[in-house]
Amino acid sequence: MSSRRLLLGMIVVALAGGAYYFYDKNKTPAQAETTVNGSVVTSVLNNPASAAAKAPEVRSSITVTNAQTPVVSDFASVAPPSPPIKAWMVFDVNSNQIIGNVEPDLKISPASLTKLMTASLVFAALDDKRISLDQMVTVSEKAWKTGGSRMFIEVNKQVSVGDLLQGMIVQSGNDATVQLAEVVAGSESVFVGQMNQEAKAFGMNNTSFGDPTGLPSPDTYTTVRDLSILAQHIIKDHPSYYHYFSQPDFTYNKIKQSNRNGLLYRNIGVDGLKTGHTDDAGYCLISTAVRDGRRVISIVVGANSIRDREQISQTLLDWGFQNFSNKTVAEAGKPLVQSRVWEGETKQVSLGSLSPVTVTVPRGQENAVQVVTQYDGKLVAPLAKGQTVGSVQFVLDGKILKQEPLVVTEAVAQAGFVGRMWDKLLGMF
Repeated sequence: MSSRRLLLGMIVVALAGGAYYFYDKNKTPAQAETTVNGSVVTSVLNNPASAAAKAPEVRSSITVTNAQTPVVSDFASVAPPSPPIKAWMVFDVNSNQIIGNVEPDLKISPASLTKLMTASLVFAALDDKRISLDQMVTVSEKAWKTGGSRMFIEVNKQVSVGDLLQGMIVQSGNDATVQLAEVVAGSESVFVGQMNQEAKAFGMNNTSFGDPTGLPSPDTYTTVRDLSILAQHIIKDHPSYYHYFSQPDFTYNKIKQSNRNGLLYRNIGVDGLKTGHTDDAGYCLISTAVRDGRRVISIVVGANSIRDREQISQTLLDWGFQNFSNKTVAEAGKPLVQSRVWEGETKQVSLGSLSPVTVTVPRGQENAVQVVTQYDGKLVAPLAKGQTVGSVQFVLDGKILKQEPLVVTEAVAQAGFVGRMWDKLLGMF
């Protein structure tokens, strides 16, 4: 008799599970609220907007921004600067946030800022040991004849890759740039193809390169948004070679040339990156500074003179540092919220971020940031550590300041058969 009752109970549970499945698939989203450090956390189940908001994936080590990405200055009462240039952007590297910008997606000529992509590919070749700094190469006639700013290499003479790098980065030598392209790819044309492939992989969707130097070409254009992506890759992906961008001068062939980035000499924390100038592009400068452990990038294009691009860049950097601050809103591996998990060995799962999350906010509003979590669906075991189950939004004044993936910080194993069936039954009520 007891066996029959057990069998009957199992049948009931199984049927309940099927009914629960149908019920679960068609029920309306549920909400819950809790508090994290005084901030309201709203958990939304089965929220379709969370999945729809996910950006397309690209091969990138950084967060790629777009026209919908929040701009921190929009949350501030302090008006941004209004320099008389084509476009600009100020970007916080620690938080991966845009502090302020004007015309971020306007297509512009980058001039020698193009050399940052050339440098990125050369650094990658060095990291992959396809070339080496002490490797000697013979100067080609094509590289030697390249016009514009020069390192003054001589045709058929030997020069090291390390010297060519300094000639390109410190002296902005077009001859050195073409020679490096030939060393890495065998020819300049093949190298240009690699530049454009890398731009797409980085998520630089409004960029095209026609040559490795940035000399005027209808095939070469970009935006300050895309330049911010490129600058971040240089800083984050290639720290071993970043020191070249702060090198004050370089002497080759008995000719000493100073780094064209005048901000390096002002003792304001600037340690890179690159200048550019053509008649079409105007005077351009991507500069980056570190103050109190915080790195900020400014991008200026279309200034009227060297003096203007330097003064505008310093003004933008000062504005970004002085009027905005960073706050850590999620610590690595520590839960932002505990949530109900179904069919698991435990009934609660910790959700948060596996890496620290920092937000940039207007000064004085550091403690006003609220945390809102959204789930992609019901949390059903097994759940693996690091598994993305939704998103976490950091909200200021009722508007989303930043959004990050919401992940499982501690794995939850699946329960046994009885435990799973019991949870299915409970879910009906």
